[in-house]
Amino acid sequence: MMTTERFKKITILHSNDMHGDFLAESKGAEGHLIGGLSLLSGYLNKVRSEEKNTLFVISGDMVQGSMIDTEYKGISTIEIMNYLAPDVVTLGNHELDYGFPHLLLLEKMATFPIVNANLYIKKYNKRLMNPYIILNVDGFDIMFIGIVTEEILNSLKLDKSIGTFVSLEDAAAEVGKICDTYKNDDIDLTILMTHIGFEEDKKLAAMLDPIWGVDMIIGGHSHTILEQPAQVNNILITQAGVGTDQIGRFDITVDDDTNSIVEWKWQLIPVDNNLAQPDVELEKFINTFKEEVDRKYNRLICRLTRKLTHPWREIETELGNLMTDILAQSVMSDVVFLGSSSIRGTELGPLVTLSDLKKIYPYDGPVYRVRVTGEQLTKIFSHIMRAENRNPDNSQCFQISKGIQAVYNDAERKLESLTINGKPVEAHNEYTICLQEYHYKNSVKSLGIITEDLTKLAQPKVVATSVQNVLEEYFTSNQLLNSYIEGRLIYK
Repeated sequence: MMTTERFKKITILHSNDMHGDFLAESKGAEGHLIGGLSLLSGYLNKVRSEEKNTLFVISGDMVQGSMIDTEYKGISTIEIMNYLAPDVVTLGNHELDYGFPHLLLLEKMATFPIVNANLYIKKYNKRLMNPYIILNVDGFDIMFIGIVTEEILNSLKLDKSIGTFVSLEDAAAEVGKICDTYKNDDIDLTILMTHIGFEEDKKLAAMLDPIWGVDMIIGGHSHTILEQPAQVNNILITQAGVGTDQIGRFDITVDDDTNSIVEWKWQLIPVDNNLAQPDVELEKFINTFKEEVDRKYNRLICRLTRKLTHPWREIETELGNLMTDILAQSVMSDVVFLGSSSIRGTELGPLVTLSDLKKIYPYDGPVYRVRVTGEQLTKIFSHIMRAENRNPDNSQCFQISKGIQAVYNDAERKLESLTINGKPVEAHNEYTICLQEYHYKNSVKSLGIITEDLTKLAQPKVVATSVQNVLEEYFTSNQLLNSYIEGRLIYK
């Protein structure tokens, strides 16, 4: 005879890539509110009061994306997350944006567990975080294991003391190691919390040995909106888009005898003022940070001639042209490469506050100048303009400074021509290029050229310690700035 204790109903709410999206936005004539942590927290409160066994989990990238987060370097975000009280969180690549030492500070501030299984301190081959946690939910044990994306390896090159077993094969092996060692018959449910992107999640699921007993993957990084979870190797795979405009919800029934999910329902729920009452206390708490930020940054620094846009990372944009041209005037080089994904918005102006500028370009790293041959420069453009690099989920595209015209033939998969100020780039001539620290230290992925080759002709030189400082100074000192699409990057 089966007892009711054998089956347990559990509700799992999940978010990912929240990116400091703390505040609700008003949409429509009636002021319909969309997203924001006050409404999300109101829904969490509602579900927690209605469902006995409720868990809330976050699959990475809590930080980076708002002035509140940038000003406090993620500390405000962790304090706000402490208020939300997630049951478990895993790291995303942006959790390292403020540096490895600062990540350890954020982790110490968190009153919730952060799990990651494949980040290691190189010298000691010791895991950086707790690899897993087992939560007891109404007598059932649920194991959560954290896995990060290959993107984090690029961020970690800014700190050479940290390494990662980051390939999918390595990640699968780490999962197997943990499951073999700690997953005993008492573990009723095993969930991977990943930040590697939806397509990679499916590949990872296919690599996992069914004996390890992984039931679900709750992911992030690719900002994927789903109608229903995927199922690979009998593993449910899901994520919940980006920001706080929606939240994922699993209602599952777990069988204690077989340690498996016997019934499930999943919904991607819009977060708006029809969903739940806002959490007024959280709103007040967030406003203490917002008021401080507004006082400091909501001052007008520039007026553009018109609104400039950056609609897609994979193409030349008005805003990208303006920013690269500003840098080019400062750093004095033949070509400035600015990572398209470091421009974190789709438009700017015509009125520009300091807050607007810091939102659109939140990063604050140095600029490197290196000397390359024309042959190397041609190789770089061939790499960054190839069709497979224009995949929105994983592109390493660039905005390019004035005077460059590069023509790429998609059908023939080759760079047809490359000129600087109307003159063809000659293979044996030397040219100077400038790029952000991230792209310099990840030159193989970003530019298709190893760092040693970038330094053969001359030692690299830091020509600006902060791109943000250069942009702020220029915007403050100049008015009625304008920029157009000029055909710097042409695809045939």
